[in-house]
Amino acid sequence: MTQTPTIYFSDFFDVDRMKLERYGALDISLISDLPLFLDPFLLFGSQKEEYKLLHSEIIKYIIFLRDKAKSGQLTPGLVSAWFTFPEEKGNWFGYSETGNRGHGLGAKFANALTNSLEKVFVNFGEEKITESGHFEKLGLIKSGVGRDNISDLTTNLIKKFLLKYTEKFAKDNISPEFLQDIAVDKVYFDYDCERWMGKIYTLPIYAGEYLILTPKDMLTKDEIWINRNDLSSRFKTIINSIPDTSLRDQLNNYLAKALSSQDAKFRREQERRAIDEIIESHPEILDYYLKDREENKDDAKSFSESKVDFVKRLFIDNVIEMVTYLREKTEFYDLEADSYDAAYKRVIYLKDFIEKHDGWRLFYDGQEPIGSEANLQLIYRLTWYATGFDVNREVNNGRGPVDYAVSKGRANKSLVEFKLASNSKLEQNLANQVKVYEEANGTKKSMKAIMYYKESELERLIKIINRLDLQDDKSIVIIDATPKQSASNVK
Repeated sequence: MTQTPTIYFSDFFDVDRMKLERYGALDISLISDLPLFLDPFLLFGSQKEEYKLLHSEIIKYIIFLRDKAKSGQLTPGLVSAWFTFPEEKGNWFGYSETGNRGHGLGAKFANALTNSLEKVFVNFGEEKITESGHFEKLGLIKSGVGRDNISDLTTNLIKKFLLKYTEKFAKDNISPEFLQDIAVDKVYFDYDCERWMGKIYTLPIYAGEYLILTPKDMLTKDEIWINRNDLSSRFKTIINSIPDTSLRDQLNNYLAKALSSQDAKFRREQERRAIDEIIESHPEILDYYLKDREENKDDAKSFSESKVDFVKRLFIDNVIEMVTYLREKTEFYDLEADSYDAAYKRVIYLKDFIEKHDGWRLFYDGQEPIGSEANLQLIYRLTWYATGFDVNREVNNGRGPVDYAVSKGRANKSLVEFKLASNSKLEQNLANQVKVYEEANGTKKSMKAIMYYKESELERLIKIINRLDLQDDKSIVIIDATPKQSASNVK
């Protein structure tokens, strides 16, 4: 029998998962980042006074940066000290699907923020349309400033709270042998000295680094509440909320002209440009959008709760159920020979579990199938918690990253691609992509696991395989995830 699964915080530190639940913290994975982000709007819209104070502290710091930018006395050293932050790896959130390595907030973000402060945040702290300032506004006008940047900055600006929150839980619930006194840099900002200060905390340690727990009611998935896609989708509504009749009519007329093209692709591009130009000439329109978001702040809370619940079900509850079955009923975690053989057999075990042991249920959210290959790939990664192999998303060799490279040294490497049969580019992938990956990664061993949810998807997949003459290709494993009657109900 293999070891007890060690995937999540509670596993590594022998903590009752329900204690984390009652504390309000998410049971983070220590195998791979979970696709969650810290949303500053949830601090603003919270009923908790402590959260509102955190949001006020964020606004205070942005005002400090703006005033320093206006002074014209910023040096490269001060920009580095005040505007850049390392990625906070300890919370295990974000985009990384293998481990928890991100890019942090470096020079590119610092330049975007510095160049925008005087224009975007000119009335920051003295708002006349909105209740408060929202630094997420930066992501509405600057390409390349997205949810991960906003989340990273928020995490750094409330790090003192998060560290104290983690320390309290750790001291009350974790054995001292797993804890260590750690000197943490950039914990809080001293406005008298105008510098970031460090502090010592007693924290849980994993792989030589401290960990941070985060309250679930600060988190969201996919998009933060204030985001460019949402602004674009409701832009006409926002224009119509402007009380100045003359300006409202001018902007509506300008937008209508931009959307007059009959070509849908060209019309979308024209709309994007028109929105950019309107924001550039009338930046106050962003405040009307922010006001709309503030007026719907209760929706932000319920929306984010549903998203976090989805992540918990899919990447924690469902993975635990799947791993428990694989550990107790199969040899999934005892395979340590050739990387290809191990990877192939593990996919076959997954196939058997999904098709014959009600595992298909874990790939549905209610009645809806999980339509994201990224989610499917992350579930696969989390099941590999206890192997002697390195299982990592391969570096991009200039031809796109393969889903996973399973290896034990350079001479023992295999590639694994996970795809949905509904993927519109599936035929192209099967015809060319994996062969290109093999050449780029120096291996001739690769396999493709393809999951389908509908019989029509299977029919399309079979036609593709026949066209490509791949009927006898053993490296292609087809997984049937169509809904099935429970075995106990089959007569």
